[in-house]
Amino acid sequence: MRARLLPLLIVLMAGVLLALGFPLAVSVASAEQQKVVVDRIDDTARFASLAQFVTTRPGENGAQAPDERRQTLKKELDRYYTVYGIRAGVFFRDHVPMARSPRAFGVPARGALREAFDEALYSRRSHDPSQVWPWRHGRLVVASPVIRDGDVVAVVVTDSPTGAMRAKTLRGWLIIAAGEVAAMLLAVGAALRLTGWVLRPVRVLDATTHDIATGRLKSRVAAAGGPPELRRLARSFNEMADNVEDVLEQQRAFVADASHQLRNPLAALLLRIEVLSYELPEGNEEIASVQAEGKRLARVLDDLLDLALAEHAGADLMLTDIGALAAERVEAWRLTADEKGVRLVARCPAVTGWADPIALSSALDAVVDNALKFTPEGERVTVTVVGGGETTAVEVTDGGPGLRDEELARVGDRFWRSGRHQNVKGSGLGLSISRALLTAGGGSIAYAHHEPHGLRVTLRVPRTAPLPRQSAGTDTEQDLAGR
Repeated sequence: MRARLLPLLIVLMAGVLLALGFPLAVSVASAEQQKVVVDRIDDTARFASLAQFVTTRPGENGAQAPDERRQTLKKELDRYYTVYGIRAGVFFRDHVPMARSPRAFGVPARGALREAFDEALYSRRSHDPSQVWPWRHGRLVVASPVIRDGDVVAVVVTDSPTGAMRAKTLRGWLIIAAGEVAAMLLAVGAALRLTGWVLRPVRVLDATTHDIATGRLKSRVAAAGGPPELRRLARSFNEMADNVEDVLEQQRAFVADASHQLRNPLAALLLRIEVLSYELPEGNEEIASVQAEGKRLARVLDDLLDLALAEHAGADLMLTDIGALAAERVEAWRLTADEKGVRLVARCPAVTGWADPIALSSALDAVVDNALKFTPEGERVTVTVVGGGETTAVEVTDGGPGLRDEELARVGDRFWRSGRHQNVKGSGLGLSISRALLTAGGGSIAYAHHEPHGLRVTLRVPRTAPLPRQSAGTDTEQDLAGR
């Protein structure tokens, strides 16, 4: 979730910064150009004031002394060009130069300078030139009219290079870019803190949910930190977990109490049936059927009590030689297999894993017992221990009829038995007990087809030491905070 939320926040903040940065960059470029244009307007106004007093055109005085006012204007233009490198000139309406610098400077037949000149002839300053960007080489042309007695007699034109202006604009843009980068870094840091603050309760909630799903029903979420909505969600989750735990405890207690309380009356009933059978003729089918059903009911009660205890008891995990334990249980069942005519084969190398030896032995007994029940005489039941990866597996394969695909999906459910095996002795709780015993220790049980026929049951336990269980949500949150 953080990987999706963080890029979204970064993209939004980058969009905001770019939306602010681009207008600011345009404003900087416009301000720099406007500053230059204002300077050129002042310069043209000064030259226009000098040109107002020039009353003669070049060559009109004949042999007389040169016009001192025009000479003064010419000196000012020369000094202006020498100091600033800006071409400037004053031209009569017919484009004849009154004074100019450099000497080759003139009014062309077309172009921006000609347009500015023509516009100034209408007794107004030329329009602001188009924007010059740092990557475009261009020149700024400004023209102002020279007015005498209300008439435009000449036009002052300046043609300025833009290198210095573009350099200043570029420096301003670099400052803006540096500010944008710094702001983006701050925004990323703020986004990291924000997403961490928002999602930390979610991570704690996810870890606690995982703990509860794997049997750690005492785990709770610490209702601290994060937005108020998530704090309320944490409190609601804790209330739900408390209610679910109470319901499960009541259910387990009821099953255990009911199984325990029913055993005594059932034992007394079976005893009276046994006494009653002595009063009836030997071989009475009805009394034999009642006795068989009574014994079956007793087995169901015993299995229910075992299931309740398996679901309630915690696992005492320790590093165990799974191969030695499986070999021991195979030897314990070998006599039963021999009596039935089934070959019981053990392939149990020394492989270790973390398991509760008693719980794993009980689960393995239930699986082997189930395999021997459904394996016909002359077939084989194989117990194989396999180590590798993150788990150690004990595979039990049999040569029985096996199960269909739709039956594999239900195997292990409480009281479920295949319709083809209803006459086989059992309560349908053995594999459920095995699953409860393994799950309490972080293990699992899985079912699959065994070729050419039969069933493959795989019991798995972790090979690495389990993490310590958190008894409260605060511990879970502290563990996540340190990751």
